Amino acid sequence: MRAPALLPVVVLLALGGCGGGDEAETKSEDQAIVATQSDADIPAWLSPTDPMETGRWLASREAGKPVPNDDAASAQMRRSLGRAQSFFIEDPRMIANRTVQLGQMLGEAGKKEGYEALIEGLTRVAQGARGRQLYGEMCQHYYNTRQQGDDRDATLVKLAERYGAQREEKAKP
Repeated sequence: MRAPALLPVVVLLALGGCGGGDEAETKSEDQAIVATQSDADIPAWLSPTDPMETGRWLASREAGKPVPNDDAASAQMRRSLGRAQSFFIEDPRMIANRTVQLGQMLGEAGKKEGYEALIEGLTRVAQGARGRQLYGEMCQHYYNTRQQGDDRDATLVKLAERYGAQREEKAKP
């Protein structure tokens, strides 16, 4: 069923290759190819089969352009993701994807925050909880609390109290 929907796109692409070979047309096609290749370097979401290392991908997403694997920002993201992995059920790839998603949602709400700060803050909250946590769920709690008007620090305090209560419940006889 999907093939007919793609047919107009294929026809347009084929027709786009035809024409007089105008120099301006060729130049614009070259620029489009460069933009496409650049976009491919930083996928919108990191899938299990993407070859890009997770810390590098996250640093590149935040920078808006590919950064080297040995870049300081890539190394810091790797360290943050490594710490987070100890306290969350999700793997680093999912933590990175959820961090980008949360960052985008906060940005759209006018509350931009850096990816490393988000991971580090939520990891500190999870450290005070009992057992490993769901990062995606904590991201949603963080976003909802921020949307209620709390700033970053107040939100982290509220989440630490909420998740810390899990540890206290375990201590009760």
